Amino acid sequence: MAAPPPPAAALPDELVQEILARLPPDDPASLLRASLVCKAWGLAVSHPGFRRRLHELHQAPPLLGFLPSWASDDTCTFIPTTASSFSLHAPDWHSCRAVDCRHGRALFLSVNQHAETLLVWEPITGAQNRLPVPAAYDSAKPFPGALMYSNAAVLCAADRCDHRDCLGGPFRVVFVFEEHTKEEQNVTSACVYSPEAGAWGELTSLHTELSIEITDNSSVLVGSSLLYFRASASVLEYDLARHALTLFVPPDNDENVRFNLILTEDGRLGLIEDWCPHLKLWTLEKGSEDTDAQWVLSRVINLHNFFPASARLSEGYGVWVMGFVEGANVIFVNSLAGVFTIELQSEEVRKVFVHSSFGNLVPVVTFYTPVLRGVQQHLLVSKPSGEAGGEEGGEGGKTIDQAQKLFDKGSNAISKGDFVNTFKCVSHDHNIRSAPIEELVKGTTREDDAGDSKTSGSSVEDAAPSSEKCNSQEVLR
Repeated sequence: MAAPPPPAAALPDELVQEILARLPPDDPASLLRASLVCKAWGLAVSHPGFRRRLHELHQAPPLLGFLPSWASDDTCTFIPTTASSFSLHAPDWHSCRAVDCRHGRALFLSVNQHAETLLVWEPITGAQNRLPVPAAYDSAKPFPGALMYSNAAVLCAADRCDHRDCLGGPFRVVFVFEEHTKEEQNVTSACVYSPEAGAWGELTSLHTELSIEITDNSSVLVGSSLLYFRASASVLEYDLARHALTLFVPPDNDENVRFNLILTEDGRLGLIEDWCPHLKLWTLEKGSEDTDAQWVLSRVINLHNFFPASARLSEGYGVWVMGFVEGANVIFVNSLAGVFTIELQSEEVRKVFVHSSFGNLVPVVTFYTPVLRGVQQHLLVSKPSGEAGGEEGGEGGKTIDQAQKLFDKGSNAISKGDFVNTFKCVSHDHNIRSAPIEELVKGTTREDDAGDSKTSGSSVEDAAPSSEKCNSQEVLR
């Protein structure tokens, strides 16, 4: 009998990364499957340099889904918009409201009116940082638990960062709020939180005769230092470099006209108004020393051309622009027929959710990369008590037949979008078939500002299984 052929030589890590980087970035499940082929591939896609290669190859990161700021009780905490079933274990919107997402981090504000806190969450690693709201915000309340107009934004704070791999790096949180003083004045204030200092910086304030009523819509970042927040009938600018606030009036100075902030294709501040069945797109043209900035109408989109009859636009029912996707030039629109995305350049419309029972939403835009090391460590240290050898029995039960059963079970879980069971089954299958991975895997822990320590692992590790109600898409044009 002829001797079996020698095993094929392993591909170099650089070549593995180059191949896997060409998987569709808007189909994270394909990269997840690839990371489970073997340990070498899993480690290759979890390497920090792999994220940089994804940015170099695909440029703009994909839209993975969105976080509802509030919705009906049966709504998932994260709703995917990807080509295949996918889920992230986001903080529960019942206890904290999503307010912003940028540079690989999402920001939440707790809904506990008696002990408000902010939470910074990394969707890819699962890392969390909790921080208190500014003391000035708490002290400005007329009584404990009083509601006040406020909003916040999160952004990377690393010097000269291109945001291709700034996970785990320094960040800043900008908090803006409005108070009504005893002198019958309305004061809008802003301050910045630095995790390195562990404290909020000094306030900067803007006095106005009337309340501007800051909304909870996500902010828009222009360049690296200009943040814009929407108010009920105005636009609030915060300049991080100058630590100064400025107020702009929208093109139609009418509080009954709904609008949302966007970025234009060339990176300038824009604004989109709901004039159902039309959307008006405006650009803010900066003025000179002698002239003020002014809004210029750039486009008008007729929604009748894109939306299905079930939206009932012809019967006078309107739409609601819920959010703008920075870096993707996409808006989310709510209607009677469900939630849609509109790509502003191509005007392609895609139905991404069947229900319309939403408030505002926060888009999640980032490249998905499995953080396999944290997941594997979690599986090694979190076995149920009394089980020496994992889910399928002790050391004596670790057979190839059981390994195949685990692999088949994991494959079935992938087809259903159940990534929790995917990792459990396929990772135990790898443990049976190959050498121990303890020496390859070392998790990391991070401490938040309250002193809590959390294991940093893949966001898919804790992912809730996707269901039809959280993943419903249809391309309309």
